[in-house]
Amino acid sequence: MSDPFKTWKFFVSTITFKPLDLLVFLFKTTLAIFTLASISLFFHFAFSNRSICLSSPVCNNNQQQNFVASGQAYGRTNLSHVLIGIGGSAKTWNERRRYSQLWWRPNVTRGYVWLDEKPPGSEKLPPTSPPYKISEDTSRFKYTCGYGSRSAVRMARIVKESFELGLDNVRWFVMGDDDTVFFLENLLTVLNKYDHNQMYYVGGNSESVEQDVIHSYNMAYGGGGFAVSYALAAELVKVLDGCIDRYAAFYGSDQKVQGCMSEIGIPVTKELGFHQVDIRGNPYGLLAAHPLAPLVSLHHLDYVQPIFPGMTRIESLKKLLTAYEKDPSRALQHSFCYDLKRNRSISVSWGYSVQLYPYLVTAKKLETAFSTFQSWRTWKNGPFTFNTRPVEKDPCERPLTYFLDHAESDINGDRTQTRYARHVEESDKECDRPDYGRASGVKFFGVSSAKLNPAIWSTAPRRQCCEVVNGGEGADHFVQVKIRGCRRYETVTPP
Repeated sequence: MSDPFKTWKFFVSTITFKPLDLLVFLFKTTLAIFTLASISLFFHFAFSNRSICLSSPVCNNNQQQNFVASGQAYGRTNLSHVLIGIGGSAKTWNERRRYSQLWWRPNVTRGYVWLDEKPPGSEKLPPTSPPYKISEDTSRFKYTCGYGSRSAVRMARIVKESFELGLDNVRWFVMGDDDTVFFLENLLTVLNKYDHNQMYYVGGNSESVEQDVIHSYNMAYGGGGFAVSYALAAELVKVLDGCIDRYAAFYGSDQKVQGCMSEIGIPVTKELGFHQVDIRGNPYGLLAAHPLAPLVSLHHLDYVQPIFPGMTRIESLKKLLTAYEKDPSRALQHSFCYDLKRNRSISVSWGYSVQLYPYLVTAKKLETAFSTFQSWRTWKNGPFTFNTRPVEKDPCERPLTYFLDHAESDINGDRTQTRYARHVEESDKECDRPDYGRASGVKFFGVSSAKLNPAIWSTAPRRQCCEVVNGGEGADHFVQVKIRGCRRYETVTPP
């Protein structure tokens, strides 16, 4: 076997360079290698990006101008990137638009209410009302559901007709009903968790198990609202009309859309802040124990009692919005703590209600919603897609209840102070125990907190902690509570 060292020595000895010649040789060799590498990289990226665009519905459609390859950073999604489609009817729009006018922002929110025909008195619609469009004729499509309405076909095509408007700079198509109330800042918080260049279908289920069994657990319910990313919408519009006929027996528009999603292969990404409100009766229990998620939508508000007692539905929503606008991310967020000096438990649904128990209650019980409502279809006490607990008949087993009275921010908007006043139903029987008698002397709760950063929803969720900050004599009538982030190793554990 030859000696490799001798071979190398011979090779070097056969090449003689003057020092200057050697430097020139090395420079030219390096330049040639760099040039070759640059050309190689150019062709690699040119053809790989071309293959990405050829396979991407976003690149194929010239309506989307801002597409870049996967992995490149985007700015945050804002309202200008969202196109909202509201399903409505000309016969009911003049009444139902009062819900949309609560959250619609003229000249800021993008979208339309889609109607079957021109609404009466349309020339007198106020500027706070969303603009309308007339849906295309859908008489050519099949609809065979015996207990439903053909309007489901028209509603199912809203996402397609919205897409085909060809509006610039749309990242998301959001669908809702004419009695859906959206909380726009929180909607954006949720959408910013996802890449609109990927195929996302975001929404929530029905609260009533009977509805999910009949319709689907894999469906984003349309009244609670759902969002379709641009990339998915570009695929959906190609097959939607065929899906409408293939799923002619399906009851609702949201079912038909979900049938298409099954064919495309996209599951629903569930977000707990979309609320279909498939319940009957008093929604208090649901709202006072809101899941740990930003409040995105409320639907079916005509079918439940007003969320605040002694007010109309619209007045109630306006009141909730006064708190929401001060701190959107914190709206309805649940916190609870103990007043150990007085042996009491306090549960706060921020911007809505406070519950005071004259005894210590476990965290597991405090986080569970009171069943103040019934199921949507059969008006029964469940089952629901979340845990509930009964409202005890014994008044000594029920908490004292307080509702939002006032909300304000400090001069910088960094902190909020909300106040809650005691509410007693005329039919309520008072508990005659001494501890209840002392607790009933508390007429108001004040709750202070720093404004909740929406970035918290992009981290692992944790319920915030609270503490009673005025433990003196004044707390017998007015209790001041502070909500804050939990300290390390802090728990809500009774002694």
